[in-house]
Amino acid sequence: MVSFQEINSPLRTIMTPGPVEVDPRVLRAMSNPILGQFDPAFTTMMNETMEMLRGVFQTKNKWAFPIDGTSRSGLEAVLCSVLEPGDKVLIPIFGRFGHLLTEIAERNGADIHLMECEWGTVFDQEEIINEVKRVKPKVLAVVHGETSTGCMQPLDKVGPACRKLGVLTIVDAVATIGGTEVKVDEWQLDAVIGGTQKCLSVPSGMAPITYNERVEEILARRKKVEKGVATDQDRVNVQHPIRSNYFDLSQLQDYWGPRRLNHHTEATSMLYALREGVRIVLQEGLKERFSRHRFHERALIEGIKAMGLTLFNEGDQKLPMVTCVNIPEGVDGEKVRTMLLEQFGIEIASSFGPLHGKIWRIGAMGYSCRKENILFVLSALEASLIRNGAKIQVGRGLQAALDVYEAGSFQEKENGKESTVIK
Repeated sequence: MVSFQEINSPLRTIMTPGPVEVDPRVLRAMSNPILGQFDPAFTTMMNETMEMLRGVFQTKNKWAFPIDGTSRSGLEAVLCSVLEPGDKVLIPIFGRFGHLLTEIAERNGADIHLMECEWGTVFDQEEIINEVKRVKPKVLAVVHGETSTGCMQPLDKVGPACRKLGVLTIVDAVATIGGTEVKVDEWQLDAVIGGTQKCLSVPSGMAPITYNERVEEILARRKKVEKGVATDQDRVNVQHPIRSNYFDLSQLQDYWGPRRLNHHTEATSMLYALREGVRIVLQEGLKERFSRHRFHERALIEGIKAMGLTLFNEGDQKLPMVTCVNIPEGVDGEKVRTMLLEQFGIEIASSFGPLHGKIWRIGAMGYSCRKENILFVLSALEASLIRNGAKIQVGRGLQAALDVYEAGSFQEKENGKESTVIK
């Protein structure tokens, strides 16, 4: 009989665009004793998590709760609950995850209309608005932060324009929630999907979502409660019921709402983790948390440039929590990544599609976004590049990052005004 040893995971410094290092407070929360899903102590935690999620999403929506499953489960739940066969969907694609939205919408029988731009760029908001006017879709489905390219799509004008045109705006904010502004109400977004394993510093396994009454009206028309738990008032004929049982938001509302209608068995330890993760976000403060991400991004960027490396993209369209670095000519990017992992215990990411083998993606998200991690990855990257024959400016990268940290502040612009962020 084969004897297996207990798990003894190696310690890693995870600097990918997800997953990231989990906050120790979250790990402690996960070790709490298991409760029954309808225990009053547990349903109180469910209600508290919903309230805190509203704060993180910056919304007054009634519905803000997690889907059990990875981030993709949240995308599936929202899209399959909203989309009926033949519904028009417009999807602007500027990286891998726009294609994922397309895949999910296609499998739900939607009539797909696409916009595409070069990976490493984003759309002018007016381009999207003009295409919405032309196509007249039921839904605009768009990625906010595209981790495959390190780009972030502005949405502050798109949301209000779609609202005026009667179009639902569904946003993949998996990479951005908890790390940069996602103003659900101010930007007039109808449904937004987040992720746990990125800026929230919670293990992968839940997808926080929020949606408004416009979405809820669609769910009410498509609601079909499974027979095993349905009451007489639930037994109604529905022309186009939501195809998925597990991802049926209309039933999940009854599970998360006062009715507490049994749907699935809640992932207890993950709910503990999410509750603690969003509590930590709100305790730090959204403004302070977003500033922290931009501050460490600045140190990382200055270090990379001083080393003699170049960025794949920068400026207003850059995703603050993901920095994409061009792999120097003649350097095997995978050999460098392997050395970082094997010799230093640091993980950074490659990319997908047309960018595979051309860039590295360094994530600085949530709990991974710390000074010691930034300095460690810069020093290890320098050593690995030297070992692999790259011509770089030896010693300058770390000094440039230290200059940022010793200065302790930087100027940032918001709404056209400069303000000083001090760390």
